[in-house]
Amino acid sequence: MSEQSSEKKGAMQFLREVRTELNKVSWPTKKELASYTGVVGIAVVIVCALIWVCDTAFSKLFRVILG
Repeated sequence: MSEQSSEKKGAMQFLREVRTELNKVSWPTKKELASYTGVVGIAVVIVCALIWVCDTAFSKLFRVILG
């Protein structure tokens, strides 16, 4: 058997196993997915606001210190 043939068989076996594992996954419903997406969006906004506040505070502090 050639090396390419064995590589092709190995790749096909891998893809079959991936498909089998994906069938075992418990996928979220559309409602759950929307809820999770909303939570992530809110968390991103909160973290961005926190970084902005810290950045602004440090910027003003350094302006005062360095004159």
